[in-house]
Formats: sequence, structure tokens, C-alpha cells
Amino acid sequence: MLKLTYLSHSSFLLDDGTHQIVIDPFITGNPNSPVKPSDIKAKFVVLTHAHGDHLGDGLTIAKQNEGLVIAVNELANYAAEQGCITHNMHIGGGWNFPFGRLKFTIAHHGSGSPEGRYMGEPAGVVIKMGGKIVYHAGDTGLFLDMKLIGEIDKIDAFLVPIGDNFTMGIDDALRAVEFVNPALTIPMHYNTFPVIQVDPEQFKAKLAKNEKECKVMNFGESIEL
Repeated sequence: MLKLTYLSHSSFLLDDGTHQIVIDPFITGNPNSPVKPSDIKAKFVVLTHAHGDHLGDGLTIAKQNEGLVIAVNELANYAAEQGCITHNMHIGGGWNFPFGRLKFTIAHHGSGSPEGRYMGEPAGVVIKMGGKIVYHAGDTGLFLDMKLIGEIDKIDAFLVPIGDNFTMGIDDALRAVEFVNPALTIPMHYNTFPVIQVDPEQFKAKLAKNEKECKVMNFGESIEL
């Protein structure tokens, strides 16, 4: 069993009943966040890249829970400098953690600290946990190697950005779903800022025409995969 909770923007909480992972916890300054940083008790903090709407409260949450930050090498080094316990990784690499296995994938985007420091390459992440496989694409444009990700692992839940401007828009995200071929698609990274305002129901309706399952999650909503 794996419970997935959408915290808004690109932030999700994964809970297998024993371990909790929070991904890209952008809470403070997020008008859609249903929680406060102190509400998050996850011992594992996964960061796809260092932009403020993804790094967010990740370091605060890790320190308040004596947790572990999992990120690509340069971002993990930055987190360690801020007093966090880290596990340094990089794209294409996987590791077995107490909750299961995690592997970073490519993502076409950027990554810089709030101070403008280079934070390594942006990433997506494939997490095997609670008998399920979740692919969080991070902030990315469409890329053909998504087909390989879907061929290597049977993805149970594909968390895909649809907001356009900074990431894929709806049409490119539809093609991404074709490439990955997941059991369930969940849109993210939309309607937080004016420039990423889109209608997720339009995305869901277009996927339905292709006989693809989609769940538009409310902020704070949980589902079992």
C-alpha cells in the first residue's frame, strides 16, 4: 500500500505506513499550500532541483525531523552546508533506502540556488515504495527518453507538469503520457502563479479520449495507489 498526498504545485507526500517521503515541499509563500512546514513529519526529503518553488521548505523540514535530504550532488552539498544530513546522488544513479529504491532521471530545465549558485542538473525521480512505482518528472520539457523510463519500469503513477511557460504545457504533457504509459497520471505545476494558469480538467478530458486514466487531485487530497 502506498498513500500519495498532493500538497499543491509540485509537492507530494508518499507514505507506506512506515516511511514518509516529501518531494519538493514548496509551502511557505505558496498560496495554494494546505499545510505548514511544521505539519510535515517526513524523514526523507527529495529535491528535484534548487529553484525556490521546489527547494522551498525542504531544508527546514529535513532539519526539524532529523531527516535525510536526497538530491543530485551539487544540491546535496548545498543542503549539507546548511546543516542537513544528505545522500548525494546524480542522474541515472539509483540507491536502496529504507523505504525502497530511488533513481534520478534527466529533466530539461535549470537549477540554481536562491543566491544564484549553480546547483547541478535538474532531475526527475522514480521511486519504488510500498509495492508501487511513482515517476515525478520534476520541472521539464518533453523529451523522447521518457519512453525508456516507461519501458524500464511499469509506472503506477506519473506526476507530470502541465502549466506551460516554465515546463511542458498540456499538449506536450499528453505526449509524455503516451511515452511513459502509466496506470495513472496526475497533473502538477499549474495555477500557482499567473503565468502557469491552465485548466487541468481539459488535460484530463483529452487523456480520456486516449483511454488514459487521470486524477486531478485537490490540494491536500490523498489517494491510495
